[in-house]
Amino acid sequence: MNRSFLTVLGIETSCDETAASVVRGPADAASLERGEIISNIVASQIDDHAPFGGVVPEIAARAHLSSLDAIIARALEEAEITLEDVDALAVTSGPGLAGGLIVGTMTARAMAAVAGKPLVTINHLEGHALTPRLVEEVAFPYLLLLVSGGHTQVLRVDGVGDYTRLATTIDDALGEAFDKTAKLLGLPYPGGPHVETAALKGDPVAFKFPTPLTGKGFEDTLDMSFSGLKSAVRRAVEQADPVPLADICASFQTAVAKVLKDRLERAMDTFDKPSSLVVAGGVAANKALGDQLRALAANKGWHWVAPPPALCTDNAAMIAWAGLERLRLELVEGDAGIRPRWPLDKDAATRIGGGRKGAKA
Repeated sequence: MNRSFLTVLGIETSCDETAASVVRGPADAASLERGEIISNIVASQIDDHAPFGGVVPEIAARAHLSSLDAIIARALEEAEITLEDVDALAVTSGPGLAGGLIVGTMTARAMAAVAGKPLVTINHLEGHALTPRLVEEVAFPYLLLLVSGGHTQVLRVDGVGDYTRLATTIDDALGEAFDKTAKLLGLPYPGGPHVETAALKGDPVAFKFPTPLTGKGFEDTLDMSFSGLKSAVRRAVEQADPVPLADICASFQTAVAKVLKDRLERAMDTFDKPSSLVVAGGVAANKALGDQLRALAANKGWHWVAPPPALCTDNAAMIAWAGLERLRLELVEGDAGIRPRWPLDKDAATRIGGGRKGAKA
């Protein structure tokens, strides 16, 4: 094996995807060369949770337990390597559902001990935060919009392990707002992709939905709120007969885009010079939102980066890459066990709300 490169096996079990991946990248921490995904296996549990309209922790943990070993074996097989060939293992140890985190960390801990390999415990959000450097040559610092089912944050990324939270949601995470809107409209779980599909046939200005915490009087905050927007959708549904589903979805996305653009433009103004605007997390796969934020970046003279959809949703390639980034900087912390709540910016003030996975996140 070429020792100028490192090979890491990543394991992800924080929510309702069981995933394992092998990633290779330069050993030189100063290199901007992107990584190479050798294998990336993801087993979704959507069908298991769909009847309940959301993720059931006990079902998720049992599914991880029954499938993880086979997923890891397949990732190594597709990469055409054995455990002896990897330089380290990386595993998500938080934030997320405790049961799933236990399954992943215990498995990774046992494998690392047997093989005599380093174990790098990874913050799931850091996996999302560093994904752009896996797929493109992105230098620090950059501005990150992290939008997923459980988290909505705007962060300044100055380096591996060096994150400053500029904004968060004070109530619902954006992915949660998408799912709740879908449920109000009778759309299947998970709701985000179904809202996006329905919006393609709707009028984006049919409804003037609110854009909370934007405009005059809110200049002193970059935080976001989506519970009022969700309530406005509920009123629109209750007052309409028949319900103009496509128009509501399209107008909902219009309001979301206005909030995100307002917050990001102001966050971009805190940088001394143009940098990279990165959007990561499951909601980043929404093309309509992506198109508007890409246009914002272009208008401001910023470099736009959005990982491919398969790397926006939960996956182990991002965990392996975060492990590789930490390994080459010797930022390997001791195994402290699982951390269901684990903020990227440890100095950021706690917010009431902040999404499903905990206010401190």
